[in-house]
Amino acid sequence: MINTLYDALMAPHAGSQRDFLILPDGTRHSYDQIHRLSGRLANLLVAQGVTPGDRVAAQVEKSPQALALYLATVRAGAVFLPLNTAYTPAEIAYFVGDAEPALVVCDPAREGLRDDFMAPDAALLTLAADGSGSLMAEAIRHPETHSPTPREGSALAAILYTSGTTGRSKGAMLSHDNLLSNARTLADAWRFGADDVLLHALPIFHTHGLFVASNVMMLTGGAMIWLARFDADAIIRLIPQATSLMGVPTFYTRLLDRPEFNRDLTQKMRLFTSGSAPLLAETHRAFEQRTGHRILERYGMTETNMNTSNPYDGERRAGTVGFPLPGVELKITDDDGADLPQGQIGMIEVRGDNVFQGYWRMPEKTAEELAGDGWFKTGDLGLIDEDGYVVIVGRGKDMIISGGFNIYPKEVELLIDELPGVLESAVIGVPHPDLGEGVVAVVARDKGQDPDPQAIIDALADRLARFKQPRKVIVVDELPRNTMGKVQKAALRSEHAALFRG
Repeated sequence: MINTLYDALMAPHAGSQRDFLILPDGTRHSYDQIHRLSGRLANLLVAQGVTPGDRVAAQVEKSPQALALYLATVRAGAVFLPLNTAYTPAEIAYFVGDAEPALVVCDPAREGLRDDFMAPDAALLTLAADGSGSLMAEAIRHPETHSPTPREGSALAAILYTSGTTGRSKGAMLSHDNLLSNARTLADAWRFGADDVLLHALPIFHTHGLFVASNVMMLTGGAMIWLARFDADAIIRLIPQATSLMGVPTFYTRLLDRPEFNRDLTQKMRLFTSGSAPLLAETHRAFEQRTGHRILERYGMTETNMNTSNPYDGERRAGTVGFPLPGVELKITDDDGADLPQGQIGMIEVRGDNVFQGYWRMPEKTAEELAGDGWFKTGDLGLIDEDGYVVIVGRGKDMIISGGFNIYPKEVELLIDELPGVLESAVIGVPHPDLGEGVVAVVARDKGQDPDPQAIIDALADRLARFKQPRKVIVVDELPRNTMGKVQKAALRSEHAALFRG
């Protein structure tokens, strides 16, 4: 019996006492321990009525048990739905209503709010950061062995929600083959093996931390130092034990702020990678000068995992995201979908086994962005330079990426526009030295009104995840528009480009 993803990632390590997860306090979990724990959890899911193809939603803090829940879900043939821990109950209500999970797992602190995000008779279990909660209390009653649920490679393994052009989040459907093919490609491209130790400081509700980092390490049998979140002190203390770090630009700018982060500290490291947001050229240069290592930047997205990468051997060129990965086709097209020649800017389209199956319950949106021949319109604008490197020049949908997280402005604007004294708003991202982009709301006042910027920020505190909330609110008489009446966000970004400098 074959369960595609689990059989490739974890089943080969059954019985292995090799370190898999190493916690900052020195606690170690072997591959076999997590394999057996995932068996208990898979049996619990089945006992809860979860059947193949059902969704299991999880809004929980990062822990070994949370990773085991992901493994148990695919092992049981179900579909894993990770949710950002910063989402408010109002936001979670949308995801739960749209995906209709057979089971929701949340932090015990949120159990009392269940009526705000799910039906009273729906199945709910809890899991805390320390591994306590009803999920584990129930799991201990079930056996460690679990007969795998047979799944085809095309069957769904996960749904990850990403932002849509209308502000409504879209569920990207990822199959076993999508995830496994990308893990195999990256393991080979980045030379990961059983002797590697990855410093894992990424969240696991995001494709970067859950699929890129974790799947690659499980596939190759390496170990992960499992940090709950990025902590510069912890990174500096633990980096001599590691061989690799996968991060976002914010990680590297914060590490460079620490004088003890230097060549001596990083001498045992093999690879630093960066993604989820553009890495500034000056960060590239400063990092190499300080440590002797050149960061490997790559390009991916929720719908595809990784598409391109700078080379492991050869020039890792600042300002580019490298070349298409093996098995991934990439082209640049114009507004009519025609191929553009090298050096010209247009829409980036990709095709390969890594490309998702479509958007959950959105056939029209799927047809609009994913062609019948497999080409996916990424929404990113870019070019291929004279040496074949891919350069990202912007995003066609005004998406903001702050600290590695995607933010769609419309969602924020709709809430601001409801507030007293506000006529309309435009939410933009401008350069931020730490986060890549900082969220800024430019607000046009209603006639005779003078809305208070801090009051606007405060009004959003309980309605939006922290990473979506504006860091600055600027009140103006009116928003700039073109002759067709469209708000000129490019002009606003240019006007406020220096807002966070210094």
